[in-house]
Amino acid sequence: MHVTDNGEELIERTHQYLSTLLREAFHHTDAENAVVVYDTRCLIATLLMEGYKRALPHARLIDFDSHEPQDVRAQLEALNPSDLVVLIQSTNFRLDAFRLRVELFKLKLKVIEHPHLSRMSDDEASYFIDSLEYDKDYYRPLGRTLQSKIDSAPMGVLDSGGELLIYGSPFESAKVNIGDYTGLPNWGGQFPLGEVFTEAQDLRAVHGRVKIYCFGDVTYKINTPETPITLIVEEGQVVACENSTPAFDLILSNIRRDEGGVVWIRELGFGLNRAFSKTRTVADTGTYERMCGVHISLGAKHGTYGKPGFKRRDGLYHVDVFADTHTFSLGDEVIYRDGAFII
Repeated sequence: MHVTDNGEELIERTHQYLSTLLREAFHHTDAENAVVVYDTRCLIATLLMEGYKRALPHARLIDFDSHEPQDVRAQLEALNPSDLVVLIQSTNFRLDAFRLRVELFKLKLKVIEHPHLSRMSDDEASYFIDSLEYDKDYYRPLGRTLQSKIDSAPMGVLDSGGELLIYGSPFESAKVNIGDYTGLPNWGGQFPLGEVFTEAQDLRAVHGRVKIYCFGDVTYKINTPETPITLIVEEGQVVACENSTPAFDLILSNIRRDEGGVVWIRELGFGLNRAFSKTRTVADTGTYERMCGVHISLGAKHGTYGKPGFKRRDGLYHVDVFADTHTFSLGDEVIYRDGAFII
């Protein structure tokens, strides 16, 4: 796809942000190999390809649409541990039964994955590029402090404009996605960065009401109703809602149909990425969930935390919904207010 208008400015911004990311988060040098597998089926994919071409001048560039899948796989398998693989995917590359990121991690490769880029429009490209900016001095202290506070908190309260969702139990050990891979088994993951997530140790201790201003629909794109939807939660399950829409009713009915008639609330996610907000949005839910705010997941699926009575393979749904968060408190401390963390 041809880059037009302010394309050069976007490419150069992409180049600068990726250069910082590669240096600060991946410690990549010219001593290691780098391979960029890409397509050019949408504008954002093309911008990323051009940005990586400048940031990694010695990288091998592989146009996925011009190579046989087995050829791509063979080139990746020939790399050495600690080499870098970048995957720029308008959809999601398929290499037979080769589960790409998982298999690359088994080879001890560093991986940067950009999937589902075509879900976002050309008009959203600038917001997406901004989300790649890596401010180590913001993400790392905030992420670690938030992790520590979550791990020691006795409970939490999500206030969405007078509607209170009460987390009446301690939380599971929080996980961070802040570009610091020290001590972790794998180096890299899906980008953009910026999230700390957990869930209640006792799912049934979650109760109250929460307003959501958008949600991931059945096409995996964010859906923003005219009026926020209020979820009514009892014993960790959505039992009713106000101001629902047909698209949201479809989500709830699908979950109830396939997961025993109930809609569990599981993940509690704190997005840290300041490129996204209630007004600076991108359509892809998996990208937008990094937005600086609070999201929760509907459905029984959350592979990170095992729970009694939840079989890992039984959970089919993990649908992100985005709270209209005014404040979030851990114990007696307000840690988020009006669009920003205050810790």
